[in-house]
Amino acid sequence: MTTAQPTTVPLVGSARLRYRDVLREPEAKQLLAGTLMGRLPNGMAPLAIVLAGTHAYGPASGAVLAALYLLASAVGGPLIGCQADRHGQTAVFAVSGLISCGALVAVAAGSSRLWQVATAVTVAGGLKPPLEAGLRSLWGTGPGSVMPSRAHQRTALALDAASQELIYIAGPIVVAVIVLVASPSAALLVTAVLGIAGIALVVTTRTSRSWTPVDDRPGDWLGPLRSPHLRTLYAAMTCIGVPIGAITPLAINAGTRYDAPWLVGGLPAVLSTGAVLGGLAYGARPWPGTTPQQLITLAALFSAGWLAVSVSGGPTAVFAATAGTGLFMAPLLAAAFAVTGALAPRGTVTEAHALLVAALDLGCALGTAATGLLHPLFLPTATAAGALILLTARRNLADHGGTRTTPPSAPPASLEATT
Repeated sequence: MTTAQPTTVPLVGSARLRYRDVLREPEAKQLLAGTLMGRLPNGMAPLAIVLAGTHAYGPASGAVLAALYLLASAVGGPLIGCQADRHGQTAVFAVSGLISCGALVAVAAGSSRLWQVATAVTVAGGLKPPLEAGLRSLWGTGPGSVMPSRAHQRTALALDAASQELIYIAGPIVVAVIVLVASPSAALLVTAVLGIAGIALVVTTRTSRSWTPVDDRPGDWLGPLRSPHLRTLYAAMTCIGVPIGAITPLAINAGTRYDAPWLVGGLPAVLSTGAVLGGLAYGARPWPGTTPQQLITLAALFSAGWLAVSVSGGPTAVFAATAGTGLFMAPLLAAAFAVTGALAPRGTVTEAHALLVAALDLGCALGTAATGLLHPLFLPTATAAGALILLTARRNLADHGGTRTTPPSAPPASLEATT
């Protein structure tokens, strides 16, 4: 087990940080814009693949192809993150991004053989660079990182968590418009072009090019999974991802039950909109307690929100409950990524963040598959399990990931981080 050097973790000072303070840091705007553009395939590719596959091979094949893309992405992200930790971001992200986007072009070109398209879809998902994890590595406060303090990092993570929801609002809309005026294949081509443009914006920054791996990175294949605290966090976030993945089938079910077709698009949209607003509010000011304490509280509130969604009667009530639940989603994710960065063993920070994304993706897949098969209370039960896991491990999380973000009146303190 590697022991990090003691680091001073400043509290949020008397001057409240604004988002413009974070965006003034060198290359912060380019990194955020490039990462958002490069992650647009996350919100565009699954729908475009479903539509293209359905057009060419039928509805069942379209759904299977989209599932292959998502599964390959969940598996490939941590593996590419590991390579970025070992060899730096520039070459790893550039090469994997070119291959991934090239595979999307191959899917757009089509083939009479389904197995060839399935292979291309798997390559596109499996080699998609984990830009989200890479950005959160660069948001750190160590040498070569963008943010000068933990307060800046926390605000940046909240801004990132809020803005990423725009991907899942804008992505499907862009695909729908392109399909309407052109074709699913054209949507895949645009997805590939936006993806490679975003990757280029990221890897051409001085910060990304100069970000180098540490010399004493552990050589075993477990990487971040060697940390029992991270394993606990990943298990909890898998549970928390269940209702996020369930939102689309839940919306379809609610639209049918209440004879309100507008809920089919309305519930996912209002969940993401609530997440944007909640994330921006979370990062705009300091909140009491350490980040692990905030994580536990947010997980409990998120669970309560899904309980309200599950027991709501009527379209207006379920719409309002979903909007309220979304307010806690981006802050919860921002806190989880902050704790992940603090817990990651030396030299594994990108892989650690990518594994957190994979854990959420796994939970989303479980939620998508289980919705309609189990009782509606399954969703708040899953998130409550995640909150309970975090609560049980609160002492270890506080000891190893306890970055304090207390109000301005609190005195300065330091944290010795050992992982």
